[in-house]
Amino acid sequence: KDVEKEREPHVYLSKEEVKEKIQSYNSSVTDKLKMTLNANGIYTGFIKVQMELCRPITVQSSQSQGRCAHSNNETAFYLPDGCVNTLHISSTNTVREVIEALLKKFLVADNPAKFALYKRCHKEDQVYTCKLSDREHPLYLRLVAGPRTEMLSFVLREHETGEVMWEAFSIPELQNFLRILDKEENEQLQSLKKRYAAYRDKLEEALGGVWKPG
Repeated sequence: KDVEKEREPHVYLSKEEVKEKIQSYNSSVTDKLKMTLNANGIYTGFIKVQMELCRPITVQSSQSQGRCAHSNNETAFYLPDGCVNTLHISSTNTVREVIEALLKKFLVADNPAKFALYKRCHKEDQVYTCKLSDREHPLYLRLVAGPRTEMLSFVLREHETGEVMWEAFSIPELQNFLRILDKEENEQLQSLKKRYAAYRDKLEEALGGVWKPG
């Protein structure tokens, strides 16, 4: 179970320190996703972001897989669990820009303000998660932590329920969410009825065996 951890302060690195860290980083890379240092001191590289979204997203497309509900040319659906996306970014890109790039890649029409980027760290058999501020730079965090995702990984989530600005959702979005919830409620109800019907049949069968004349 994740536990919250205080945000670590950003440590300024000189150009030479950045160069050394990038060389060390690239020597440890196993998936060919290396970093590149440009002459102006800006470096580029890749980050992987795991999508852990509990609520459906709205995309501007009429074709989607999975459980969905349609409204004009928009579709609300759930992303598959464990979906991971790889982004090529620079050291100047902020958390907010990374979130916007992820949503653009998935053609998501939802307001980026509904989402937050987290870093997940493993230390001493504990898993720590920390919500990143909009102004932090994910590629810097990747560089400092090294390429191993078990040391540091990025996760996209919705804001906590208490933090959600529901007025930011459009009427079609809310209507799509309600349709999906109604469908899921009906599916759960039917499943529950079948389960209890099976229990009842077994009980009646057992009772019949007990009271059957010998």
